[in-house]
Order: sequence, then C-alpha cells, then structure tokens
Amino acid sequence: MAAIPPICDFGWKAPRFTLPATDGRSYSLDQLKGRNGTLVAFICNHCPYVKSVIGRLVRDASDMDALGIATIAINANDAVQYPEDGFADMEVFAAANRLPFPYLHDESQTVARAYGAICTPDFFGFNAHLELQYRGRLDASRKDVVPDARRDLYEAMKQVAATGQGPEAQIASMGCSIKWKAG
Repeated sequence: MAAIPPICDFGWKAPRFTLPATDGRSYSLDQLKGRNGTLVAFICNHCPYVKSVIGRLVRDASDMDALGIATIAINANDAVQYPEDGFADMEVFAAANRLPFPYLHDESQTVARAYGAICTPDFFGFNAHLELQYRGRLDASRKDVVPDARRDLYEAMKQVAATGQGPEAQIASMGCSIKWKAG
C-alpha cells in the first residue's frame, strides 16, 4: 500500500545530521548544502516508486546543481527486514544509477524520524537558509512513467533558487512506506 506524506510546512528548519555515504566518507548537512538550496530525498534500493523515478531524479539533480541546489539522498529502511536496502546494496545502487549526489545511510533511522519522512521517495526542498519550501512529488509519474510530465520538483526548486520561496500549490509524493525497525 502506498504512503503519502503531508504537504510542505513552510519555513520548517532542516534538522542537522552526519551520516556515512556510499563513497566511504561521512557527511554533514552543513558540508553538503547548496548555496541556493538543498534537496533531501529519502529513497531506498528496492522500492518500485524509487526505481521508476531514479533516472529522472538523477537528471533533475544535475540540472538543479547548475542552479546552486545540492541534492542529498538518504536510505533509512530497516536492512534486517529488507536486506536489499543494506549498505552494500546501496553502493551497487549508487554506481548502477550513476548518482551524482551523496547517498547516505541512516541505519539508526534518527534522521528519517527527525525529518518526519513517510515514504520512498519523500522529497524535502529547502532554501539557502535550510527552511522547508517544497514537500511534493518529482512529477506526475508514480510507478508508471507519465510521458512529458511536468517536472514539479525541478520547477519548484528552480523557484526556490531564484526567490527563496517554494510554490504555494504542491502535490504530495507517493511511495512505499519507510521500513521502520521494530520496537
């Protein structure tokens, strides 16, 4: 069953974190943030929604980088119950999809909880001051690609880069629920 996160809580401040990445280093939010904004995307390796959007997310992240928007991906799924979301498979996923952004592992799930992440993918778009301005979908595609779909995430973050504010109208993302650890 698909999970749907709430719409943007404008101005909510990004919780800080430091997490290990698939490149063997650890990164903090402050190290990775962009000069004009930051996208924090909760994704995983196995979710059909993520598999459907990953190519377009890679494209949009590259285009947003040119606007001064940094992209950060975080996997918080329980790898004990979902072994395909383990760190070794994250490294394979990052390489196979040529991720142009850091792919971080939130094994303790504290970052996902601090952000209130609900599903994969779940997108949090922040302005240069790390104030939330977008919490919506990548585009109209879900598990099936909608040809020539409007690039909702890219257009929103382009606006954030230019004005510091996201669009009033936002459509929630949809995806598989975060796989929380028991207890």
